[in-house]
Amino acid sequence: MEEILLKIQEVLALYGLRVLAALATLIIGKILAKFACSLLKKAMVRAKVDETLINFAVSVSYVALMAFVVVSALGRLGIATASFVAILGAAGLAVGLALQGSLANFASGVLMVIFKPFKVGDFVDAGGTAGVVLEIGIFNTELKTPDNKKIIVPNANITSNNITNVTANPDRRVDLVVGVGYQDDIDKVRKVLEDILAADERVLKDPEPTIGVIELGESSVNFAVRPWVKGEDYWATLMDLNETIKKRFDAEGISIPYPQQDVHLFQVEK
Repeated sequence: MEEILLKIQEVLALYGLRVLAALATLIIGKILAKFACSLLKKAMVRAKVDETLINFAVSVSYVALMAFVVVSALGRLGIATASFVAILGAAGLAVGLALQGSLANFASGVLMVIFKPFKVGDFVDAGGTAGVVLEIGIFNTELKTPDNKKIIVPNANITSNNITNVTANPDRRVDLVVGVGYQDDIDKVRKVLEDILAADERVLKDPEPTIGVIELGESSVNFAVRPWVKGEDYWATLMDLNETIKKRFDAEGISIPYPQQDVHLFQVEK
């Protein structure tokens, strides 16, 4: 019995301090990890980083710090941690290779949140599709098409191609090409077009609209009509101007040429 007690005392003397040191490392390390993550979150909030990225960065940082704390605690117990770290590194590499597509999407999501090529509510042409941005996620971005379809686009597809942010600027230019006949008075045509734009309150005065002959076509004199409007008025103004120009040209006797073919029939005598 005395020998057993002596053995227990030896074990406690040998490992008791190590266990206490390991527990202290775990407790203090956890407190410091939470404190560091709290500082990181406050810094990212002050920098106005997207909330989704903040939560993800804080979670990843906490897991990484706690992994370091656990390894340190195991070292306090006298356990060889070199092999343990090597196993973790190999496992991390294997997971990284298996999830390289997801990691690429994640990296693209982080870049999009940081550089902000567009925001929720913008109309963009990106990743092979176009629509209003509903949500910018860490791995995917959700778009709503004009016909009310929801499309989920991987972030890597967006950042690897050109991004066109249609609504990034408040004003947009409406580009129209209006063809008239060669027999029509182009000064009169210009005056009618100027009157049409001046009568539309949605057309901005600054920048001024542009009206000019852009091409002498095969069957028509083509005018470039380029007024500026607010972004939200673009489509309505485009359609209304097309209709108004057609009606005014009809009223003013201005022709709008269209492709025609003359068919000549010849009777062959037998």
